[in-house]
Amino acid sequence: MRDTYSLYEAKAKLSAIVRRVREGRSVVVTLHGEPVAEIRPLPASSGGLETRLAILVERGVVTRPARRPSRLRPLVRRPGALGRFLSERDV
Repeated sequence: MRDTYSLYEAKAKLSAIVRRVREGRSVVVTLHGEPVAEIRPLPASSGGLETRLAILVERGVVTRPARRPSRLRPLVRRPGALGRFLSERDV
């Protein structure tokens, strides 16, 4: 079953529309009475993240990095502002 909302209604009822779509229904959004968009459930994905990522790489939507990013290291090796404040404070 399809539900139809004007753009104004769709903006105001987005949460309700998403609930309907999660239930398997399609929603059509209209502008001045003309259909301009359809919101429908995504097909069930088979596999995990790696499978979905491989599909996106195959389509050219994303690219894998040339090399793995290195671990982040601190830029400054001195106590933070809070540490300096507490060390200078008369306790």
